[in-house]
Order: sequence, then C-alpha cells, then structure tokens
Amino acid sequence: MKFSRTPTEELELNLTPLIDVVFLLLIFFMVSTTFQKESEISLQLPKATDAETATPSERIEIVINAAGRYFIGDQEVVKSDLVSLQNALFKVSNGQRDIPLTIRADAQVPHQAVVTAMDAAGQLGMLKITIATSRSVN
Repeated sequence: MKFSRTPTEELELNLTPLIDVVFLLLIFFMVSTTFQKESEISLQLPKATDAETATPSERIEIVINAAGRYFIGDQEVVKSDLVSLQNALFKVSNGQRDIPLTIRADAQVPHQAVVTAMDAAGQLGMLKITIATSRSVN
C-alpha cells in the first residue's frame, strides 16, 4: 500500500526580532550605566602634627572677615578683587617671594574668597602659603 505523504512545511526561526531586542537592551545598559573615572596616580597624603611651629618674625597675614573683606596686617584692602589684592601683597612683600604668607579666614566666608587670596599669592610667585585653622575641641 502506498500512502501519500502530505508535504510538511519547513520550520524557520526568524532572528530579526531577537536581534532587535538584544540591541535595544545593549543601548539601554550603555545609556543607564555611570562610568567612574579612576585616578591614575595613587597618593599617600602627609599627616599633620599638632605641634606648634616657630613663627618667623617677618611674615604676611591675610585676614578675611565674615563679610568677605580682605585685611593685610591691619590695613583693609580697598577692593575685594584679585588685582587689588595682588597690588597690596606686592607692596607689603616688596616683591620678595620667600616671605611666609598666612591666610586666616572666618569659617562663614565663601570658599571663593580664600581661593582668590591663594590665587593672588600664587600669581605673585609666593612659595610659602599656609591656611590658619583652629583646633577642634572634643
């Protein structure tokens, strides 16, 4: 007996929608991932001691009050801009770059005021800059 076979369809697996889903997942993860930039240089920062250091007799002190006004010694700097501060520092230091400079700022002063004082001293080439702080009482 001869049976006739019905023709069977070949099964096809369409991969196009699967590839689209994989690409969409890849794009989603690439967009939502945050990349961290690791530091290339590892540093071990120096430790500070609580010992008092000898203060040199000749030094310059910049005082920044809570209102953001600059004082060099007992004299107030007329304007609180970078150029005026540089001119006043140059007059007091007589152009010497190795005179120690101490920046003493009020705790409520904006960070920009301290950065401006450091920038003025750095542009004049001053080498010894310290920032005065108070000891915390536990």
